[in-house]
Amino acid sequence: MPAADPVDLLRATGARDGRLVHLEVIEGRAGRTADWPQWADPDLVEGYRRLGVAQPWQHQVLAADAVHAGRHTVLATGTGSGKSLAAWLPAVTAVRSDHRERAAATGIAGHRRRPSTLYLSPTKALAADQLAGLERLLAAAQVRDVRVATCDGDTALTERDWIRDHADVVLSNPDFLHFSLLPAHRRWQRLLKGLRYVVVDECHAYRGVLGAHVALVLRRLLRLARSYGADPTVVAASATTAEPALTAARLVGVAPEEITAVTEDTAPAGRRTIALWQPALTEGWPAEGVDLPARAEQDEPFTGEVDGPRRSATAETADLLADLVTAGARSLAFVRSRYGTEVVAEQTRRHLREVDGELAGRVAAYRGGYLPEERRALEEDLRTGELLALATTNALELGVDVSGLDAVVMAGWPGTRVSMWQQAGRAGRAGTDGVAVLVASEDPLDAFVVHHPETIFGVEATTFDPTNPYVLAPHLCAAAAELPLSDADLPLFGLPDEALPAELERRGLLRRRPRGWFWNIARPERPQDLTDLRGGGEPPVQIVESGTGAVLGTVDGARADATVHPGAVYLHQGRTFVVEDLEDDVALVHEETDLAYRTKARSESSVRILSVRREQTWGSGREGEPAEVTWRFGDVEVTSRVTGYDRRRLPGLEIVGSYPLDMPERVLPTTAVWWTLSAEACAEAGVGKDALPGALHAAEHASIGLLPLLATCDRWDIGGLSTALHPQTGVPTVFVHDGYPGGAGFAERGYRAALEWVRATRDAIVSCGCADGCPACVQSPKCGNGNSPLDKAGAITVLSLLLRSAPA
Repeated sequence: MPAADPVDLLRATGARDGRLVHLEVIEGRAGRTADWPQWADPDLVEGYRRLGVAQPWQHQVLAADAVHAGRHTVLATGTGSGKSLAAWLPAVTAVRSDHRERAAATGIAGHRRRPSTLYLSPTKALAADQLAGLERLLAAAQVRDVRVATCDGDTALTERDWIRDHADVVLSNPDFLHFSLLPAHRRWQRLLKGLRYVVVDECHAYRGVLGAHVALVLRRLLRLARSYGADPTVVAASATTAEPALTAARLVGVAPEEITAVTEDTAPAGRRTIALWQPALTEGWPAEGVDLPARAEQDEPFTGEVDGPRRSATAETADLLADLVTAGARSLAFVRSRYGTEVVAEQTRRHLREVDGELAGRVAAYRGGYLPEERRALEEDLRTGELLALATTNALELGVDVSGLDAVVMAGWPGTRVSMWQQAGRAGRAGTDGVAVLVASEDPLDAFVVHHPETIFGVEATTFDPTNPYVLAPHLCAAAAELPLSDADLPLFGLPDEALPAELERRGLLRRRPRGWFWNIARPERPQDLTDLRGGGEPPVQIVESGTGAVLGTVDGARADATVHPGAVYLHQGRTFVVEDLEDDVALVHEETDLAYRTKARSESSVRILSVRREQTWGSGREGEPAEVTWRFGDVEVTSRVTGYDRRRLPGLEIVGSYPLDMPERVLPTTAVWWTLSAEACAEAGVGKDALPGALHAAEHASIGLLPLLATCDRWDIGGLSTALHPQTGVPTVFVHDGYPGGAGFAERGYRAALEWVRATRDAIVSCGCADGCPACVQSPKCGNGNSPLDKAGAITVLSLLLRSAPA
């Protein structure tokens, strides 16, 4: 137990200076239990009892009964509500029942297909955590005839051979299915022939392009299993979301009425406190003339308007994390980027060294790109309490059962309400009280959410489109390589006719035969390599220490130019490295101590319009009438290139030097929404030729920041470009495009909600108290031009011009 109440600590440190904007208390509830199902294996039930589960919760039994009966099921309840029991109870019971029946059978009846279960999670950390929990359960039940194992990209080849031949429960992820298991399905036919259950954990995490990819991987899996004579039941576990049955149906490829949805959470829940936190003003910007109420004893929201820059969310998070650790609270800090996790962990350790050096050694970072053994060691240290605090990316957001955590700090809005509640739910698991702090980052949406707490309470639907032809086409190729693609398969993949396979045949990827479409084996590439489920499409880059040859980690290939270019600073577990060279998917680095600067890449981009799918016009532009504004949605090609980088001095990150780079161009075919209006209309409204580029640039940044309010996306899922004279439109143009090949539906959502989007964007800029533009309104952390030029007043004028032209 912590030595001090985290809520009291937050009030004491944040109420008087306005950082604690809002405190929301969600009262706990009592749980409701049910009897164990009669069909459940008695040894397994006894194992649960030895682990402290005397009786299951009602929602666990409802879901387990549906799964045992062979109905596709989705269990959508809160974090820590025990969703895994609904899957493991029928899965392990099936294996044990088969063992008993096989032992009692005589002759050929004893040689049936052994039932198997395939568990899929979005992260390796979650699969490892589930394996540890399942092994504890089997040990408590004294069950030795159920063999379980994880199998993913980190698994040695010899272990894979054993898993293929013997494992009853295999824990993996969609990436391994796509790249390894499904292409080599004949080697996995023992597992597929007996496949009884497919468990899809944290299915709400599959949204946008990733969701579409995973849905198609699942459909390929089910298609192959049925070809081997199996008929698997899918059980999906999800956080509380809107329309969970629809989400599960899209994943599996069935009608929503074929899904049994269990949504009432009957597990007990402790009191949860949500604190909305605004970083402090930077030194030299006191809140003069503003009434900051002393709210140590009251919870009224802070409403004072303060001009001036604020500290970064990462710096504020490090301070809060250090305070919580000092007070004895076991904590997690969720940070948006890999780089940010390293920064938060190191700053927290630095603060703690001034108090207690032993505490500093119990803080670490956790992120993708670490070697597998490093990740496993960190996970175990967090479970045992050896670590008091961990700064992590969303890799630990999903499902990892870490008991005893007291607090969670979120450095910036996680992107969706589901993610926010998942992260907040890491604290206070198993019915205990927990505290979560959302620290607003320098982002228009963060500033809006912190001052409008009503926007974060509620649920949202998980959206993705498996019929997106850019996503579907490579999966059709992979499916055809696994098993000839027939007309009967087209409905499974959401195809109304054979137009798309015929187009793939025309391009030489498939070949039509009487039995259906086959993969063209004369092609030099493998069909599974035509797409990357995570959207990048480029191989990862290894980070190698030049002096020792040690592999420190990896970085996504698509991000390598901007993060590990020559001269870039790379952080790893508190150590600082400088990149010497980037070539052949390897970045060579050497360690530097006491480095007084960090680096940030600069880039340039252009957008070429390929086709227009939809178009609408606002206003007429005739004399005395509103200006004509044209909105379009269509296909574009975004070309970008890293042109150089800046060195920024610590701690204020002032630019102390700029250096050129010669990097290759990257081309992204995607979809975009864009609007145009005439330069003459802007000039008449008061935005002349010199001010127009900055006004459009500021409007673009703010638009990108506010689109996640309307579309279930993250600002890092989208990009943009503004220009006072686009070569194809011939007039001032602002683009907002999806950041994934072929598009993800986010730009299309912006087109459909154009009026609401523009209104929210203008209001966010107007309501910001800064004078000339700041990260909370028009500056962007993604900007490759260093946020120059920007004209806040001009952006307000241009957006007001758009609103005057909008239809009533």
